[in-house]
Parts: sequence; C-alpha cells; structure tokens
Amino acid sequence: MSVIPSTVARLPWRVMLLVGAIACFGVTVLYSAAGGSMTPWAMNQLIRFLLFTGMAVVISRVPVELFARMAFPAYGAVLGALVVVELIGGVAGGSQRWINLGFMQLQPSEFMKPVIVLAVARFYARLPVGETRRWTAIWPALVMIGVPWALVLIQPDLGTATMIAAGGVTVMFLAGLPLRLFVGSALAGAAIIPIAFSFLHEYQQKRVLIFMDPESDPLGAGYHISQSKIAIGSGGLWGKGFLQGTQSHLDYLPEGHTDFVFATMSEEWGLVGGVALIAAFMLLFQWGIRVSMRAQDRFSALIAAGLTTTVFFYVAINLMMVMGLAPVVGIPLPFMSYGGSSMLTVMLCIGIILAVDRDSRRGSGAGWR
Repeated sequence: MSVIPSTVARLPWRVMLLVGAIACFGVTVLYSAAGGSMTPWAMNQLIRFLLFTGMAVVISRVPVELFARMAFPAYGAVLGALVVVELIGGVAGGSQRWINLGFMQLQPSEFMKPVIVLAVARFYARLPVGETRRWTAIWPALVMIGVPWALVLIQPDLGTATMIAAGGVTVMFLAGLPLRLFVGSALAGAAIIPIAFSFLHEYQQKRVLIFMDPESDPLGAGYHISQSKIAIGSGGLWGKGFLQGTQSHLDYLPEGHTDFVFATMSEEWGLVGGVALIAAFMLLFQWGIRVSMRAQDRFSALIAAGLTTTVFFYVAINLMMVMGLAPVVGIPLPFMSYGGSSMLTVMLCIGIILAVDRDSRRGSGAGWR
C-alpha cells in the first residue's frame, strides 16, 4: 500500500510544476487568441500536455544504460523513416515531411532532434578521451549529423534541419573537440554563404532577404515580422490586458497561435509577461545543466547538456524570429505554440533528462528533489 505514495513522493515535482506553469500560461494565451474560447486550440493543447507529461514520467523511469544501447538503432530507424519520407511521404504546403499511417501523420524529422543528440553522445562516450582531437573523432560525427540534415533540408524544412545540426554540433563541442575546429568551420561557413544561398528554395531566399529588410515588402513576405513587432511593441510594460489584444483578435498577426504566439502573449501581458516567461525557461535550462554537471558518466552528461541545449534552441530561435532578429524558419515556442509534434519532442527531451537526473541521484544516494 505504501508503494504508490512512495513513488509519487519521488517524482520531480519542482520541475513538473515549472513546466506545468509554462504550459498553463500557454493554454491561457491560446484561450485568448481564440477570442475567449477553449476551442479549437486551448483544450487540445492541454490534453496533449497532460498525455506527454505522463509519457515523460514513464521515460524518466527508464535506465540511462538503455538509452545508450538504443542510441544507434534509434538513429538508424529515424534515418530510414526520413528516406521513406522522400520516397512516399505526403506533401502539404509544398513540403514533403510526413508519413501517412492512417490514424496519424508521422513527421520523422521531429524525432531526429533528440535522437541525433543520443547518437553523437554515444559515439563520443565510446571514444577514448585522448582521441577526441584526431580526425577519426570528427568525420564520423559530421556524417551522422550531415546525412539527416541534408534529408530534412530537401523536404524542405530549414528550421528543423537547423535544429538537427545545432543539436549534433553542440554535443561535439561538449565532447571536448578543439575550439579551433569550430572557429574554422564558422569562418568556412561564412565564406560559402553566397554559394549556399543560391541552393535555397525561392521562398527560403525571400525569408532571408526579408529578414534583412522587412520593410521592403511590408504587405507581402515581410508582413509576419512587421505585425509581430507591432504586437510586441504595442504591449508596452504591462500589456493591454487579458483578452484585450487587437493584433491577434483582429487577425492582423498571422500564425498568432503557433510560430508567433510570443507576440500574441506580449501584446496582452507586456514586457512583464515576456520577462517572466523567459525567466521560467531560464530556470528550466539551469536545471538541465545542473543535471548534466552531476551526471555519473560521460554519456549521461552529454545527453543531458545536449537535450537541454536543444530545448534552448527552440526558445532562442523562436524569440529571435518573432522579434525580427532571425529569419522566419517555423520554429515553435515550447509549451506555448499550438501543435503536438514540437511538444512531443520537447517532452521526450525532458523525460530523458529526468532519467539522467534519477540515475545520478540514485548513484549518489540522494532522492528526487
């Protein structure tokens, strides 16, 4: 009879409450975006969050050793799914990203975001530390990252491809590869930007050009960024008030419940709401880094830090995008933007970090906190 209360007591309540607070705030914003209605977005978002929270708790009970054993097979399975997408994947909005399973549309590229972290971390965990500065420690990881990156880029999905590359390269950096490698790669990347730009799709090229000068087409390609800036700026310090936003309610702000949900929130909650939300995310990132620092082994440390960074990239890219500091690449804001795929990915990341936390605390003799 005491097993269930004991299990409940060991749950990571502080982290769950923090994530729950962000998600509930997101549901509130979606409720407002729908004009004060739980449909069509808020209720679905709440149900998904509850389901995925249960999934994360279950994942947190999985031994980290199992994640290590399954890292390469999972990478191979998701990579195979990406190939299947190119062969028979469904096309929507000019993009070929989904596999029709009948009961749902599966987007394999979402699963590659956490899986690439696990696979690259597994590679470096098996590699002797003294060999991390050799070429044989570099090219296999680059291939592991480059193949799915290319498959996702040609779907085309620039945002997800960027996230996959960022997650994998972050693990390479954390594994201790020479800093000069990343500096040299950055310089080389900057040098080939003009060439790479010519290979982008027309709409992707337009996004980059509009990012540099959104006012050049304020009623066309630059409309999203311009209206997002107006919504954020009009909120002022305290915001216009709950259910009082005009940009989103009058449909001036496109995608106000998905990619540009931060602008919808800022208009009604102002600078205070925006700072509070960012502070909550910072607490979540701090927890993830602390888990990484007290991990019991190299693999655990790398995946905890890598997955935390993956969630960070979601937040950072989205905020830069809605503020006009980065091109619009379709990256949602975790727990805030409406949608199931991104929430599933983020909760997978949190579940695995929880598993690392549980494993390290069990190894040190400490309980959940």
